[in-house]
Amino acid sequence: MELTPGSTVLTPAEEATVVEFRRRTLLPLDDIFGCLRDTIPHLSRSALHRCLQRHTISRLPAAETAQTRKRFQTYEIGYVHIDSCELRHAEGKLVMFLTIDRASKFT
Repeated sequence: MELTPGSTVLTPAEEATVVEFRRRTLLPLDDIFGCLRDTIPHLSRSALHRCLQRHTISRLPAAETAQTRKRFQTYEIGYVHIDSCELRHAEGKLVMFLTIDRASKFT
């Protein structure tokens, strides 16, 4: 009789949810944990990592990760990206600006 390793924390349905979520979103471990911890309250980061390792999807293929990371081109130092948003509160509103240097990723 051969024992297949299983989770002591996750049910088979929860484990299937984790696996399918990873395959469809291709998100990194911490992002998956952030998305699923409300759905699966007893989920820990280590249990999530062990689940992904068990199903051999803890590391995504390099081709898939390269496609998702080609959002920005290479820029010279000094090229900045600026975002703004309006924050409303009881005393009025504020405008928040976020500036990121694309070459150094300094915020």
